[in-house]
Amino acid sequence: ITTSCGCWKILKIVRLRFCEWLRQRQEQQEQMVRAVYDLASEQLKRFDELKELKRHQEFQDLQEVMEKSLKETQGQQEKLKEEHRHRAKVLNLKLREAQQQRQRQEELERLRKEEGQERLRRLYSIQEEVLQLNQQIDPNYRHKDLPKIDLSAYSSRGNQICGLVSGLIRTASERGFPTQVDVANIERALQEMRGLISSMQQEIAAAVEEKKRRDEESRKQQELQKKSQMKAQNGAPAQLPGGKQTKEGHQVKTDKSIMRWYQELQDAANRCAASFSAISNCKDSEVKKTKMDLQKAATIPVSQISSIAGSQLREIFDRINNLLSGKSVRSGGQNVSVTQHPQGLDFVYYKLAEKFVSQGEEEVASHREAAFPIAAVASGIWEIHPQFGDLFLAHLHKKCPYSVPFYPAFKEGTSMEEYKRMLGYQVKDSKIEEQDHFLKRMSGMIRLYAAIIQFRWPYGNRQGTHPHGLSYGWRWLAHMLNMEPLADVTATLLFDFLEVCGNALMKQYQVQFWKMILLIREDYFPRIEAITSSGQMGSLIRFKQFLEECLQKKEIPLPKGFLQSSFWRS
Repeated sequence: ITTSCGCWKILKIVRLRFCEWLRQRQEQQEQMVRAVYDLASEQLKRFDELKELKRHQEFQDLQEVMEKSLKETQGQQEKLKEEHRHRAKVLNLKLREAQQQRQRQEELERLRKEEGQERLRRLYSIQEEVLQLNQQIDPNYRHKDLPKIDLSAYSSRGNQICGLVSGLIRTASERGFPTQVDVANIERALQEMRGLISSMQQEIAAAVEEKKRRDEESRKQQELQKKSQMKAQNGAPAQLPGGKQTKEGHQVKTDKSIMRWYQELQDAANRCAASFSAISNCKDSEVKKTKMDLQKAATIPVSQISSIAGSQLREIFDRINNLLSGKSVRSGGQNVSVTQHPQGLDFVYYKLAEKFVSQGEEEVASHREAAFPIAAVASGIWEIHPQFGDLFLAHLHKKCPYSVPFYPAFKEGTSMEEYKRMLGYQVKDSKIEEQDHFLKRMSGMIRLYAAIIQFRWPYGNRQGTHPHGLSYGWRWLAHMLNMEPLADVTATLLFDFLEVCGNALMKQYQVQFWKMILLIREDYFPRIEAITSSGQMGSLIRFKQFLEECLQKKEIPLPKGFLQSSFWRS
């Protein structure tokens, strides 16, 4: 028990010591734990501070990078803006230059058109002056102190210059606007015409002076000439144009109804000419000026007819129609009206009809395509003013009796020169024009007539009938075939007529027309061939080829120069 108590005490002491040690150990551990905790807390604070510092540094770095990037971006934007402004400036400059270039081109085009129009007006002005100067050249000029002055060379050259000017204007207009070279060429033609007038006046003046110095010798020469003319007239044979004579010494007569019609037209023309004798023969300067102004106002527009544009033809038609209707028109820079003289209207009708026939004789003879624009205006005037048509036919029949058709018979006592005039030949100073020139003039007038009878003015009254339509062409063709043919003349005129009017007659008369063509080939052509000499075969061969080609194709083509509907929209 003592031992047990001792042991118990010892154990208790040990336990107390152990507990004390354990408590101390626990305190140490707690202290260590607190120390470690404090250290860890300090380290954590340091870590947090370091992390915060690192985060702050990273934030600053990121902010710096962002600021740097922003600055770079702003710099690039500024650079792009600057480039954009530069490009916009360049584009605006180019656009401005392009606009200026376009404006310059438009201005140049406008100036070119204005210059072209001004040149065209200049050409027409020169043409008008040339035509006025040409009217001063009268091949039948007579001076009170001179028996006769031959101005045919001047007249021929004047007509050539007029034709040259018309051709130059036509060519220039077809190209668009005339160039300065065209103006220079026409101005040279004008200078030549002025020189021609000056030379003619000088020749007349020189002839007058010569006449004054040699008056006595001149009278003797006149007497000798009269004697020689009388001898020539007494010995003139009765002969037809082609050199053939009929058995009875004269040609086959025309149908009586046709001759009555022909004579009525000639009588009407003579009455019209007699009606304005006061204005024609008046010596008063004012009346002479009025007559000249009216003649220019009537004839100059006819000379300006061409196939340039339908609008131009309508303008010319309106000028002529207004003149005939009593309205005032501009001519030569002044207003002109038929009301300026009581006989003004008849005078203008007469001169206008005469001018249209002259255009066929000269312009159409040289340029066959010109027949249709001239015919268009003529048919339009004819439709509104029938008196013009009667006078036109009268002038046409007088200059070209084959347009009736009519072959004047040779009468006893008629000189060969006078008979040739009746047949349509031009006779100057006892010289009869060459056959080729004669046929060319007749051809031009027949072509104009053939164009008129088939063409109607497109702006006229379409419900009415043509004042001188295809029925007259059919009648002309029938009467031609009922008459004896003339060598060279008949073949030429039939070819010209059918080439211009054949297509229209074919469409109008159809089967009857082809029967007529077969009749010509089978019956009438051999009769022409029988009287044609070897030197006159050209026109016959041309006519034969035309007939054979038409019969082979069963078609007659539209003539060259025919005005299509599109022309009137130009």
